[in-house]
Amino acid sequence: QVQLVESGGGLVQAGGSLRLSCAPSGSSFSIDAMGWHRQTPGKQRELVAAVTGGGVRKYSDSVQGRFFIWRDNVKNTVYLQMNSLKPEDTAVYYCAVGRSFRTVVDGFPDSWGQGTQVTVSS
Repeated sequence: QVQLVESGGGLVQAGGSLRLSCAPSGSSFSIDAMGWHRQTPGKQRELVAAVTGGGVRKYSDSVQGRFFIWRDNVKNTVYLQMNSLKPEDTAVYYCAVGRSFRTVVDGFPDSWGQGTQVTVSS
């Protein structure tokens, strides 16, 4: 496992935008996939978006067209640009990294971040 440093969460009004970022701290294994999941109280953690080093992306249906994920392979950093935010996007967002795209997408990554709160007010 590696430690992940997340940043960018906060409070925003509906319709606004936020950008999350996540990068490993210190040495890291060969990371192929990076992504974001989110969780609200009483619900299972769900995929938001994931991306491979080669640029293959996957989005959940609920964020398709509003969120964009990309990564800087030199900095080993993943970004999530969240636009047109809705109150239902309110959640704790967790960064996920792994050697396999499938495991990151399915919620079984090699490492999770600590989580960053995103709150969208109506």
